[in-house]
Amino acid sequence: MHYLLLYDAAPDYVERRAALRAEHLALARAAVARGELVLGGALADPVDGAVLLFRGDSPAAAEAFARADPYVRHGLVTRWRVRAWATVVGPGAEVPLPAELK
Repeated sequence: MHYLLLYDAAPDYVERRAALRAEHLALARAAVARGELVLGGALADPVDGAVLLFRGDSPAAAEAFARADPYVRHGLVTRWRVRAWATVVGPGAEVPLPAELK
């Protein structure tokens, strides 16, 4: 199953993230290496949040990532939530459509 980790960013997120970026990216790269994190990045124009796509049997990896993320721990992220995402189209879809609906 896919899970989206959705971040809402503080108004000064861009200015403050540089000091924490190396630790944040190390956490993200470790999650990628474990096969948990598929894609992630900040929303653009305006930079007011971020979306990270996780794959797993439960939302646990996404939730653990958020709790450990320095952006969350230091208040750059003002709110986070995890949503199950029933992906149905595309090569990585976790809930592929039946053949008659493709």
